[in-house]
Amino acid sequence: MPRRSKTVSLTTTDVRAYAAKAEEYLEAAERDLEDRRHNAATSAAVHAGINAADAISGALRGVRSADADHGRAVDLLEATGKDGKEASKHLARLIPMKTKAEYDPGPVSRAKAESAVKSATRLIEIARRIII
Repeated sequence: MPRRSKTVSLTTTDVRAYAAKAEEYLEAAERDLEDRRHNAATSAAVHAGINAADAISGALRGVRSADADHGRAVDLLEATGKDGKEASKHLARLIPMKTKAEYDPGPVSRAKAESAVKSATRLIEIARRIII
């Protein structure tokens, strides 16, 4: 039997708060990338993406994933129409980068950091498009 994903209901105010946090993290990621802090840029990009994903699923479904497994947020987005499906692809690229940036001893490459910032940017562009 498949495990049910944990979700939390969101208000319009919550959605806007997650979107604002996503923007803040993206600004930090871009600054860190410019300053060649690739680990920090990647970590901030991942957090920007997660917050943008919460804003998107909140705007489209009224809930966000509350599961400890961030992959469940990908599943939730994927089942949330065209915009959600598009967003899920970008979040799916970001989630595996979290462990490398935050817990592994080795550094994140410039190319990986750039990829993370690009994915986070795409997620935020989707959030901007759907959150009025």
